Amino acid sequence: VQLQASGGGLVQAGGSLRLSCVASGNTFSTYGMAWYRQAPGKQRELVATISSVAETDYVDSVKGRFAIFRDNTVNTVYPRMNSLKPEDTAVYYCNARGIIRGAIFNSWGQGTQVTVSS
Repeated sequence: VQLQASGGGLVQAGGSLRLSCVASGNTFSTYGMAWYRQAPGKQRELVATISSVAETDYVDSVKGRFAIFRDNTVNTVYPRMNSLKPEDTAVYYCNARGIIRGAIFNSWGQGTQVTVSS
């Protein structure tokens, strides 16, 4: 499964961004999708997940500010990030997990930079 992430950029604190991640394949609706981020000098952390049945979960630091959606008709997952803070600055990575023809996959996108200025 190939993932193409986009939508990063530079935004002022308090602003919003919407990322997107397009996945290949014709069984996207079965994939569990997630977004991770990695700030300079820090470990990659899980930010948000959305299951194949659109159940969502978020790391505490973004609850109430971020929302993740999926559109299975266009194989895309969208995290909407509001009230951005400088500490949200990181490279954001899209992740997909699932099973295709009996084989488990765990795929990563190329990452998109989000920079929040104070």
